[in-house]
Amino acid sequence: MVREPWRAHPLAWIHRAEAGEIARELGVPLATLGEPALERRPILRLSDAEMLRVASELTRAGVAYCGPRAEVMQVCYDKLQATRLVAGEGIDCPKTALANSPGALDFPLIGKPRRGSDSLGVRLVRKGPLPERYRSAEFVVQEYVRGTEITIGLIGARIGRPLAIGLPRGTPYSFVRKYLFRPPRELLPDLRLAMQTREAAARIARLLAVNWAARIDFIAEPGGRLCFLECDVAPLVGRRSAFAASLAAGGIDRAEQLRLLVA
Repeated sequence: MVREPWRAHPLAWIHRAEAGEIARELGVPLATLGEPALERRPILRLSDAEMLRVASELTRAGVAYCGPRAEVMQVCYDKLQATRLVAGEGIDCPKTALANSPGALDFPLIGKPRRGSDSLGVRLVRKGPLPERYRSAEFVVQEYVRGTEITIGLIGARIGRPLAIGLPRGTPYSFVRKYLFRPPRELLPDLRLAMQTREAAARIARLLAVNWAARIDFIAEPGGRLCFLECDVAPLVGRRSAFAASLAAGGIDRAEQLRLLVA
């Protein structure tokens, strides 16, 4: 199990803590990035930027590891590219444009970094003008969809059950709400919508060539519209994560989850 060195960043703290928890579950040694590898095929538990960098370096060196392929991360963490690919498959997505495109979308809208995950930097902008720091090709703006946030975990061909996030409709699922003040999660009660979500998740995973664990997020409007939001291909996979809860609800217990993560 490889974790990143300590640094003053919330994602680093979160992933370091999870790496320790999973190493104890698996009974494997824990190494910090930069130390000699303790395993022939290490499990990478790193924050997004570090995961992408290390996965790229290991791939170039021909070293096997447990984690997402670098090229898959490149696509999934570019929200504009991933959204365009998924929309091209006929799956509904919020209207999305580069934030520096003049008059791209009407207000209110969602502003977010173009690359990355975990809802860092996501902001609801109720009226114009768009804040200056968002007006670049490094940010995107999205249609403000008001509905129920839904997340679902998968690994390989195994897909969990969709979970509804207990937020008031229209409340952005921000980093703070996702990791610090977590709202309740429950099984999606609408069986038709649950089936639609599972089918969409499977199609998206195939389209984006997901090769390891993933958590796919959607939002469902009251009228039945289901929109793809994000495919996180290096999600938190610890015992208390949404990924683990979704798989467990789908009949994949923790021992099987751990086996799949290192398979």
